[in-house]
Amino acid sequence: MSGTYLGMPAFPEAAREAVANTTLRGNLRHATHTIRAKRAKAVAEVSDWAGLREAGKQIKDHTLRHLDRYLVQLEESVTAAGGVVHWAADADEANEIVVRLVKTTGESEVVKVKSMATQEIGLNEALQAEGIHAYETDLAELIVQLGKDRPSHILVPAIHRNRGEIRDIFAREMSEWGRPAPEGLTDSPAELAEAARLHLREKFLRAKVGISGANFMVADTGTLVVVESEGNGRMCLTLPETLISVVGIEKVVPTWQDLEVFLQTLPRSSTAERMNPYTSTWTGTTDQDGPSAFHLVLLDNGRTDTLADEVGRQALRCIRCSACLNVCPVYERAGGHAYGSVYPGPIGAILSPQLRGTGSEIDASLPYASSLCGACYEVCPVAIDIPEVLVHLRERVVQGGEVTRAGNKVVLRPAKGHAAERAAMRAARWAFSHAGALRAGQRAASRTRRFHPRTLPGPGRAWSGTRDLPPVPAEPFRDWWQRTHGGKGGAK
Repeated sequence: MSGTYLGMPAFPEAAREAVANTTLRGNLRHATHTIRAKRAKAVAEVSDWAGLREAGKQIKDHTLRHLDRYLVQLEESVTAAGGVVHWAADADEANEIVVRLVKTTGESEVVKVKSMATQEIGLNEALQAEGIHAYETDLAELIVQLGKDRPSHILVPAIHRNRGEIRDIFAREMSEWGRPAPEGLTDSPAELAEAARLHLREKFLRAKVGISGANFMVADTGTLVVVESEGNGRMCLTLPETLISVVGIEKVVPTWQDLEVFLQTLPRSSTAERMNPYTSTWTGTTDQDGPSAFHLVLLDNGRTDTLADEVGRQALRCIRCSACLNVCPVYERAGGHAYGSVYPGPIGAILSPQLRGTGSEIDASLPYASSLCGACYEVCPVAIDIPEVLVHLRERVVQGGEVTRAGNKVVLRPAKGHAAERAAMRAARWAFSHAGALRAGQRAASRTRRFHPRTLPGPGRAWSGTRDLPPVPAEPFRDWWQRTHGGKGGAK
């Protein structure tokens, strides 16, 4: 995975700074509560939502189990339709392929459809280093780009900005990128959208190269699918002479019948719409219709390594709807930047450490960026058990163990800073396996309860600094049961 966000502080430190920003918290609270309320209403309209959710899970799991076969079928279908398929093992290889393809056209600028895969690999930066200007055309991505910012949400990358901030960015930066903002621009949503439309229209009409991702790829026909709400994607996918799509290998589905399930669940889970306003599909090239050259870059970048993990691989089911972000109490307070990845929120907390590994401080901390409340699992349209994967990755961070990296089995060493936790868990394991010692410890804790501190010393301060220690009861449950029931019932 790209190092674009690496070098950031660990999640607790980054989140502490974000939580202190009252404007940010207000923006996030308003946006996430609005989106999740609309989503709940849209989902409630569907009588068979649970069935659709299970169908999506089964389709994704089946495809991942047979990913090699479906990817080969996809390549054959795309090639037969006039497209060219490129395989990229990592971010560097994907960037090299795209830069080479753009240079071959002789162009020095490209227009882009919103794409998390290209953000993941740092494509904009790679193009800029070669003198190629990449223009984001999604409204929220445009705000982020003009503001020299980073996206903080899967669906709404500029969710951390309010209307006043957006107006200031447009007025200050648009002239440096092309058509300036209109004089006297206000923070009215209609005026902001019109300013963006005018700014982008000249780029759509001038650009000869478009770059996109894809929400889905249909193996049996070689069709790619992009769903969006603004129409900018349709412009980028149809007007340029050359179209380059960078897509993660997990985005493939076997058939159009399978696609039908996701075209029902994705809009409701993401934008709370029954159907996206724009659903664009394209299959290779067609004479005198759309781009004359189509290139598909299939991106691995840690995905096959993730696939090798029987517990963690369910993260690859993700259809990037962002529903988990909008219900997460941690994301609502910390925002997306604290996760140090293009994938924020609960899904980012399990996906980024698998794609990038847990070697960095930020990635080792992400599995702990959760209260394990389970709200993310409840809203996930493909039933990813995010809490299960979080606990699994926490174990990996603390204990180390065997994982797959670049297709090879390697043994990770335990992350630094968890020696006390490992010692505590070993002590707990020993105590719970020795009934006499557990009973003696419980009685000692009850009899000394008046002397217990309200906070823990040493490394324990990290836990008790934000929560009270639970009081120890006056007597252990075993003693209470013996006293009130005379031992009847078999408590041991």
